[in-house]
Amino acid sequence: MCCWCCCLDCIHNIPPLNLLFLHFSPHSLSSSAASAGGGEAAAVAPMASISVPNPAPSPTEDAESIRKAVQGWGTDENALIEILGHRTAAQRAEIAIAYEGLYDEALLDRLHSELSGDFRSALMLWTMDPAARDAKLANEALKKKKKGELRHIWVLVEVACASSPDHLVAVRKAYRAAYASSLEEDVASCAQFGDPLRRFLVRLVSSYRYVGGVGGGVDGELAIAETAELHDAVVGRGQALHGDVVRVVGTRSKAQVAATLERYRQEHGKGIDEVLDGRRGDQLAAVLKAALWCLTSPEKHFAEVIRTSILGLGTDEEMLTRGIVSRAEVDMEKVKEEYKVRYNTTVTADVRGDTSGYYMNTLLTLVGPEK
Repeated sequence: MCCWCCCLDCIHNIPPLNLLFLHFSPHSLSSSAASAGGGEAAAVAPMASISVPNPAPSPTEDAESIRKAVQGWGTDENALIEILGHRTAAQRAEIAIAYEGLYDEALLDRLHSELSGDFRSALMLWTMDPAARDAKLANEALKKKKKGELRHIWVLVEVACASSPDHLVAVRKAYRAAYASSLEEDVASCAQFGDPLRRFLVRLVSSYRYVGGVGGGVDGELAIAETAELHDAVVGRGQALHGDVVRVVGTRSKAQVAATLERYRQEHGKGIDEVLDGRRGDQLAAVLKAALWCLTSPEKHFAEVIRTSILGLGTDEEMLTRGIVSRAEVDMEKVKEEYKVRYNTTVTADVRGDTSGYYMNTLLTLVGPEK
């Protein structure tokens, strides 16, 4: 049985999509209102790379168009990409509800039966509710055979740190509904991880970070104190990163972490991420760097995810798909700009060079045009 077959069985246990996607971003409520009515412009995050038609067809019209694309002797893959690739999470949720109501089958089930390969994986991941998607990605990362491989640990860090606190709560709810266990318990019991990495990851996925009001509720005195604690922890190459690091990075608000990192740069003339890069072979240091980037500058982390996926002898399609699908509605424009500056090429050029067919077309639709 393929991983998607197992996943579909689990997804059917998750509450209705339109209840979960509301946690995805501050824009989801307005997206929901727009898509439910049909024909109105859906709210898209300012740095998202997807384009949405205005006016957009109603969910029922989209569901009928999808049905036409999957009926008959062949599947109209381009039509599926054109419809689903140009709709927000809220709109896709409404389309899925409309499709199941009209045809008495789940949209994801139909996509699974009609498509194959990396194209199927990409389009299904994109069509999923974002919280259910992250729950699936986390569960798959925990099941990987290779012990403690950084690219799998990255998934857990991204789920915990790269989105809003409410989204992480929604992921935990979706995870429990799909897999009859808690994300926190599964991370704590995963044989891939040893301490102190295990404790750090459990802290990350268990957290609910304070968002704060104007200014993010930053405490300047706390930033000064915790800058000193972080410096003491990371400069000693021969010593393990201790509990202060886990506590600071695992619990503070994003604004507070950003203030501490800025204070660190001012005091020491370099970023703490540069110091962590110097701890070669220290897995916790590498994970800590990923967490700091996801909390304060997620575009840096996801530019690295995409670049890492295409380097070497073969393309890591799972990583490439995850990097693009998870950020297309959030900040892909910032990821693309960061990518261009750091690697002297574009996401579009590298996707074209390492993928093909409908899979490539799906990714390029989500990436959008380069500016």
